[in-house]
Amino acid sequence: MKTTTLLAAVALAAALAGCRAESSRETHSTAESPAAPAAVDTASISFTPVDGPGVLAAVKAGGAKVTLVNVWASWCQPCREEFPDLVRLARELEPQGFRIVFVSADFPEDVPAAKSFLAEQGVGGPSLLKTGDDMQFIDTLDPAWSGALPGSILYDSGGRRIRSWEGKASYDSLRARILPALGSSSGA
Repeated sequence: MKTTTLLAAVALAAALAGCRAESSRETHSTAESPAAPAAVDTASISFTPVDGPGVLAAVKAGGAKVTLVNVWASWCQPCREEFPDLVRLARELEPQGFRIVFVSADFPEDVPAAKSFLAEQGVGGPSLLKTGDDMQFIDTLDPAWSGALPGSILYDSGGRRIRSWEGKASYDSLRARILPALGSSSGA
């Protein structure tokens, strides 16, 4: 029991440390940023509890050519800074077969804040909420991932991992990582 508690504490500390440490790795691109999306009503937002295998099932069931799983939390400043660029890319690249699955790593008591954040970003409908054992979740999505937030894993249509990264990424960096997976070298 002590080992499980210690592992959970270590995973949480790594996630928190990664969240803070990654905040300055890349800058947010403000060039060509569209107007902020219209806010949605928090009542339209729901979270489906999901473990690692559940996330992979969602990736495979989506029918997209390429799916980016983004693990974030409302209390993670780099996650909040990166989020508008992710939403922008999802809207731009959807016609090419791209999809994002947002997985909140918020604690149950933080779900109202997570819903408010999603509403502010114009993301309505269902999202996923991480549950279960931290290490099982991390290892299922990508054993090389430390658990730092934000964590992003890119998958092909069959649910095979293409690449992953942790920490905040700029719009240009995200786009450069996603377009080759879509088989595109030009803008949407």
